[in-house]
Amino acid sequence: MHLTTSNQWPVWQLILFRFAFVFFGLYIIIQNNGAFPFWDVLMTYPTEGLHLFIPWVAKTFLSLKEPITVFTNGSGDTTYDNVIVLTIFVISIFSMIIWSVLDRNRQNYDQLYAWLLVGIRFYVGLMLINYGMVKVFKMQFSSPGPYRLLQSYGDSSPMGLAWTFLGFSKGYNYFMGLAELSAVLLLFRRTATFGAILTLATSLNIMSINYFYDVPVKLLSTSLAVMSAVILLHDAKRLITFFFTSNPVSLPAFPSPRISIKPLKIGLVSVKYLVIGYVCIWGAYETYGMMDEWGDAAPKDLFYGAYDVQEFVLNGDTLPPMKNNSRRWDRFMVQWKGYAQAKMMDQSPKYLQIEQDTVASTVNIKMGRDTVGAVINYVLTDSTLVFDGVLDQDTLLIAMKKIDLDKMNLTGRGFNWINEYPYNR
Repeated sequence: MHLTTSNQWPVWQLILFRFAFVFFGLYIIIQNNGAFPFWDVLMTYPTEGLHLFIPWVAKTFLSLKEPITVFTNGSGDTTYDNVIVLTIFVISIFSMIIWSVLDRNRQNYDQLYAWLLVGIRFYVGLMLINYGMVKVFKMQFSSPGPYRLLQSYGDSSPMGLAWTFLGFSKGYNYFMGLAELSAVLLLFRRTATFGAILTLATSLNIMSINYFYDVPVKLLSTSLAVMSAVILLHDAKRLITFFFTSNPVSLPAFPSPRISIKPLKIGLVSVKYLVIGYVCIWGAYETYGMMDEWGDAAPKDLFYGAYDVQEFVLNGDTLPPMKNNSRRWDRFMVQWKGYAQAKMMDQSPKYLQIEQDTVASTVNIKMGRDTVGAVINYVLTDSTLVFDGVLDQDTLLIAMKKIDLDKMNLTGRGFNWINEYPYNR
């Protein structure tokens, strides 16, 4: 399908455009996902209204068994998000019908089409630039830490498996990030077609990972792929001619919205470059600064690592490592600063909060919802960790040996140009 830009559009194209204009316009406004700077601030009150309206729609028209109480969070595929997209779709259908009746003598929508392409190009472009930034600076996929390295494949979720795979390689993060950063080409009319080819391939790859590894960003990745395809529709005939025939073809720049008021045109162009500069320059600076707080380079906890429990003395009794014991520790792991996990012999976890006093060589351990915690002594060496004190009204002596995570197959293998035999473990 190719969108005609002559004076007279076919009827089917006029009808399809009306639907597309409303649907993509509402989607970009409501499901912006942080693509446009400060958009969340502008949408504060509309979003609060949607938090009331969308649950009402779900209850009144969809008869959902449970009320919507979870809104957009780390998951972009909540019931709330799906109902929003469904609502936008229905509104677009009705708008298309009403618009077609009221404006049935219209010959074309050349100017609105140009504005729609601008909106879609900037939405996809800025969104993928944001995603590319967090990959280049390795903020999206963390390197596998103690929890992941000592977790069995069977206990991980499909998303967790994908995150571990993608987080393992810094070089692959650079590759993915640079591919997504190529979306900057969408922001300029002369390079938009080539940019759309790259972003379609990139967004299809993202979409396939989200679909096949159950990553809850399916709606967003699908919209990016669809919008990239919509951008390419502008040059569909030319691209088909270029790739599949021997006929010469030229590729003109994307249509520019006609703005007759010169100060307004200058203002909009200025805003365009300010937005691009903010997203690219400030975005890179801000993401780089976050590396020391959240990324692989963030400060590690004093106890960072994983420890096998060699000896566990409870109230004076040494407990043997029996697999069904729910009180004896089997392993102690620390991945994030201030948080730890004690794995019992029966493999049930206990989640702890820890805060060390390096001067007194003590650690305050809080269990569950405990707000006070218990202060016990610790002795830490390069390869051992010992706890001694009273925890949860029990006298404990726990002697642990640190696991060398760098000697594991995954972390210790490294890059090998020559392999006489496949090393597939």
